[in-house]
Amino acid sequence: MKKLGFGLMRLPQTNPDDYSSVDIEAVKLLADEFLAKGFTYFDTAAPYHGGNSEVAFREAVVKRYPRSAYTITDKLSLFMLKKPEEMPGFFEAQLERLGLDYVDYYWLHGLGGPSYRQAEEFGAFEFVQKLHAEGKAKHIGLSFHDKAELLDEILTKHPEMEYVQLQLNYLDWEDATVQSRLCYEVATKHHKPVIVMEPIKGGSLVNIPQEAQDLFKTFHPDLSVASWAIRFAASPKNVMMVLSGMNTPEQMADNTSYMQNFRPLDDEERAVIDKAASVIRNAIAIPCTACRYCTDGCPKKIAIPDYFAIYNNLKRFGAEQNMVAMTYYGNLNKTHGKASDCIHCGKCEARCPQHLPIRQYLEDVAKALEG
Repeated sequence: MKKLGFGLMRLPQTNPDDYSSVDIEAVKLLADEFLAKGFTYFDTAAPYHGGNSEVAFREAVVKRYPRSAYTITDKLSLFMLKKPEEMPGFFEAQLERLGLDYVDYYWLHGLGGPSYRQAEEFGAFEFVQKLHAEGKAKHIGLSFHDKAELLDEILTKHPEMEYVQLQLNYLDWEDATVQSRLCYEVATKHHKPVIVMEPIKGGSLVNIPQEAQDLFKTFHPDLSVASWAIRFAASPKNVMMVLSGMNTPEQMADNTSYMQNFRPLDDEERAVIDKAASVIRNAIAIPCTACRYCTDGCPKKIAIPDYFAIYNNLKRFGAEQNMVAMTYYGNLNKTHGKASDCIHCGKCEARCPQHLPIRQYLEDVAKALEG
């Protein structure tokens, strides 16, 4: 199986102001090109385009190609449900929108601290196992947005999960909040193949500083900026698939060109990416090194470095990262004080080796992430 998957979260729209208005004819052209190049893996979920991502897949692929020509991943989005009794109906409605009687892969969607607890309370792990036993979900797994320690806990308790979908890209690889590398290592330790989401951070790693673009173009004038991010994500040995939300013919042609006969990054290319990543990181709003000296003794147990990392990503990439930023911030709020809980005692600033105005920065974080 080729390593590029078609993510159906950001499809072309007939109305730019209406997320549910999927342009079915445009999706057909993209799917045709994708399949013609020998790629087969598609990924969707009920929240994508208000359910119309699944409908678009039915119209563009299911009705026009034999079942053996493609594989489809869908997800159990527990945040859309209020009680466990709704899970069977939710899944059956997905099958109806897809026009299928089974899915190839079915994930517990976007697990983090709060959603993992909901999954346990709802019996969601047992539910997807039942679907697997009935042949309605050929493979089961989870997509994940939280710390590596929690992922390790989940996979230790639930070895029946076959796959893990992770946010992985060259900026988040060592990020204190996303922990791409650490999460990848946990999945590998548990022998779970990894499917990568957000390899270019929702398109953000295309819109990078000119200095970083020049580094890439000087080394490989013929390759796109996006190709560096996709190839970085696909290079780790335990990565099975990299999703890309291609919504134009140009994006489809570009991604399939270098992924058709995929070549992992070599050491020289990795060095170029390290330099480019450094350039991008230097354009950060808060120069925090995540030493965590500030958190010791905080009376409100505020996750200061983690909040700064989320804020920096939001400021660096703008509205495209708003949903991801809110998700990670919300997860941390369950076990830590919010930025707005700061009582301005100043203990953090007294311990900061960088002498940062932490209290002011926390006010900025609160304005951006709490409204």
